[in-house]
Amino acid sequence: MNAKSWRKFQFLEACFLLFFAVPVMGAEFPSKPVTYIVPWSAGGSDACARVLGNVTSKYLGQPIIVENKPGAAGTLGPSTMALTAKPDGYTISEMPLTLFRYPQMMKTNYNTLTDFSYIILLTGYVFGAVVKADSPFKTFNDFVAYAKANPGKVTYATTGGVSIAYTTMEMVARKNGIKWTNVPQKGSAELCSAVLGGHVMAGMTSSGWAPLVASGDLRLLATFGDERSKKFPNIPTAKELGYGVVTKSPYGLAGPKGMDPKIVKILHDAFKKGMESPEYQKILDQYDMISFYKNSADYEKFAKELWEEEKEIVEKLDLKKK
Repeated sequence: MNAKSWRKFQFLEACFLLFFAVPVMGAEFPSKPVTYIVPWSAGGSDACARVLGNVTSKYLGQPIIVENKPGAAGTLGPSTMALTAKPDGYTISEMPLTLFRYPQMMKTNYNTLTDFSYIILLTGYVFGAVVKADSPFKTFNDFVAYAKANPGKVTYATTGGVSIAYTTMEMVARKNGIKWTNVPQKGSAELCSAVLGGHVMAGMTSSGWAPLVASGDLRLLATFGDERSKKFPNIPTAKELGYGVVTKSPYGLAGPKGMDPKIVKILHDAFKKGMESPEYQKILDQYDMISFYKNSADYEKFAKELWEEEKEIVEKLDLKKK
């Protein structure tokens, strides 16, 4: 083979390799473990993520490593991912509702609607107010009545200074002329410990308290959904008690912006199978949560709806930083 023919052969070989390289690389995803960021501390409802990750890894063909990254009312983990992680599908995060609230309150270095690749909507938290089992407050009405009669003396814990739980309690306070003090915690595990230790008089958060209520260590005073809790049907909702407050906090999974749609689909399909597993349904029941599935396209549309809803709450409570 002469030099000219050899160069032609090398050129054709390079073209062949380039042509087939992209499909092969895409087909290989995932070729290593996937990191699943949970924006709350360990020991609470992150148990749901651990079960989901473990089950989904069977369908994905790679381990899913759950990484707790609490802070900034659940926004630290996902926002850090959006700013620093590669959009290759190997780093994904839960998307708490506070991600839709904070950018409307203050300047942030991320945009919730444009800096994420939405993968799948999973479920929603049930929020509730809890006290120690031996607390003098037997009902939510008792708690509110005491707070009204003792301005500034009631302390309650939430998982962040402007978390969903905080704004819910603030709406109750404004409607009833109450002054009480929020004591922020990093996650539901710390919150429950603060209530059990008597460091605060009550806790308001998502259903990380459910096992402790079931065991009798905590007393659930009220939940804040449209309907009563399936696990605790004897506990009234704040809505039926006449407080006019309903809190919903759906969440799903997303990666950094710019993810390949094929990789998004691989992750979506694996997590959907994980969601449908008996193991995941069981842990949801344990934490009094329900499946709330939406595919990638519908989740992205839903994100825009959440944005508008949170904008209304921020304006109503005058939460925008001056």
